[in-house]
Amino acid sequence: MRHLWSFLAGLVVAPLTWVLVTLGQDGSGRTVHRWVELGTYSTPNLIEPAVYLGVAGILLGLLATLRFSPLGPLVAGLLLAVPYVGMFVAPFSVRDRVPENWKVLGDPLPLRLPLENGTLFLIGVLLLMAVFSVQRWRRWPAPATGAELTPVDQPDETPRSFGDWPPADARQDPDPAPLSLGYPDTPTEPLPRRTGGESPWSAPPRATGRPEGTAETR
Repeated sequence: MRHLWSFLAGLVVAPLTWVLVTLGQDGSGRTVHRWVELGTYSTPNLIEPAVYLGVAGILLGLLATLRFSPLGPLVAGLLLAVPYVGMFVAPFSVRDRVPENWKVLGDPLPLRLPLENGTLFLIGVLLLMAVFSVQRWRRWPAPATGAELTPVDQPDETPRSFGDWPPADARQDPDPAPLSLGYPDTPTEPLPRRTGGESPWSAPPRATGRPEGTAETR
């Protein structure tokens, strides 16, 4: 079913892209040529052709990049590239088969313009590259019906009686170590005591030997 919808989308996008690209290129070209003739420009004049080209780019991007089915890009690419390839065989016949005097909202629609400048061939080749995406031909994997859940460890809800609790002595913490500042335990030795019970202030200094050549005076 997805290939059918993609096929229908390719049939719609190909001619719509041709028309939008024609309007955008013709409008941009005529606007720029008029600017050159007048020697001045007005930027809002490019808004309309830019919108046409932007919409064409969005349609082509959705058709070529979405992982839906490559059948749509294949059909649209062939429809856009084959006319330019026919120019190699019978250029005048192909050119005459393209309508020329159509108008859209009062604007001329020269459908031969993107054919002659090769824009259609460029877009067609880009769309044909989607055919080489193998993953787009495969069916999307079906979602899993049920995901396997990892069991979560349940808390132990075994009822306990009063006799199952540990005794009070086992639950008491041992005496904590006394607080300290972290310094190593260095024993302090007492200062040595003075022997004899004397001090420099309790007894006068003792006389020492007299020097030679001095007489004792009383």
